[in-house]
Formats: sequence, C-alpha cells, structure tokens
Amino acid sequence: MTETHPILELDDTVHQRIRLGILALLRSGVALEFGVLRDQLRLTDGNLNRHLKVLEDAAFVTARRSTGRGRRKTWLTITDPGRSAFDAELAALRALIDAAEQA
Repeated sequence: MTETHPILELDDTVHQRIRLGILALLRSGVALEFGVLRDQLRLTDGNLNRHLKVLEDAAFVTARRSTGRGRRKTWLTITDPGRSAFDAELAALRALIDAAEQA
C-alpha cells in the first residue's frame, strides 16, 4: 500500500494564504474586530469580506455585528470546526515539511 502524500491533506478552503492568516489570528479564541483583521493582513474591506464569506460558508468563523457609539462593528470568532480545520492544516504542513526534508 502506498502512503498518501501530505499535499493531499491540505484543505483548499483553509490553505489559501489570506484565509490561513485569518484563522491563525483567530486561533487564540479571542474575537477580533473586522478592522483589526483587515489591518493586520493589509487587506481592503472588500478583499477581507470575500475571504470571510468563504470561511463563514464553511462554518469556520462566525461574525457578530454590534453597534456602539453610532458605529457598526463586526466581530469575528473562530468556531470549533474552524479550529479543527486550522490544526489539521498545520499538521499537514508539518508532514509536508518532514517529507521534503527526508527526500
């Protein structure tokens, strides 16, 4: 039986660099405000929104909207499936690195 190559374990939803960055920032479990994610990842509002939609559709993040002092804010949180998907992605990346170093 042939061993599965680690690249086949990468999740296309998670692996895209911006979505990986979003999940990495949210991995601590602390809710982050939309603007913080945008600024940390150096994205436009539209670009961040597009990637958050993919992650929300996959149930990897949730968004909570609040209004304070007349300003509407969006707070993002990683979900348990999102945390599991991110951890699985890290494990697959580690396996890929190990395989490359053994080659």
